Amino acid sequence: MSFADWLEVQHRAHAAFGERLAQVTDWSAPTPDDEWDVSALVRHVIEEQQWVPLLLDGRTVGEARSRLLPLGDDLPAEWRRYSAAATLAWASVDPQTMVNLSYDNVPASAYLREQASDVIVHTWDLARAIGGDEELGDGLVEAAWTVFAPQKETLQASGLFASPVPLSDDAPLQSRLLALTGRDDRVAA
Repeated sequence: MSFADWLEVQHRAHAAFGERLAQVTDWSAPTPDDEWDVSALVRHVIEEQQWVPLLLDGRTVGEARSRLLPLGDDLPAEWRRYSAAATLAWASVDPQTMVNLSYDNVPASAYLREQASDVIVHTWDLARAIGGDEELGDGLVEAAWTVFAPQKETLQASGLFASPVPLSDDAPLQSRLLALTGRDDRVAA
């Protein structure tokens, strides 16, 4: 997929997350991640968007961290603010611009794929937590799969994901994507 295709994935992923976010009524509801409730999950996704303009502007992780502002209590408003800022930053960057991340320096195009895929998976987490529509759509699932599948052996070791859930190769791609990232969509919410 081209950088322009990934920009479209990012737009669609942010829209999908925003749709689920608008349906939140219980901020303390549990999520598929035992360590987070809905509020913590949403804060995590928003905070990830706060980093985007700063890192794409050439700041180091340390410089960016010092410029992050605490989130307010109106998380839907904070999402709209930082989603828009991240989206604008993505649209303005050269895909080959090197970006300083905590683990390496990578091209902006790789960072975009990582960021969009993270939002896609967390959209399912939020949907599951609120009892919303868990269907992510083939395009988003296929895009995230291209990012996570090649990392199959290293996802759990990264500490960012639970152990993969055993699932047959003929399961739907969305189920396999979620299983790869330690989520089991067969378990009732």
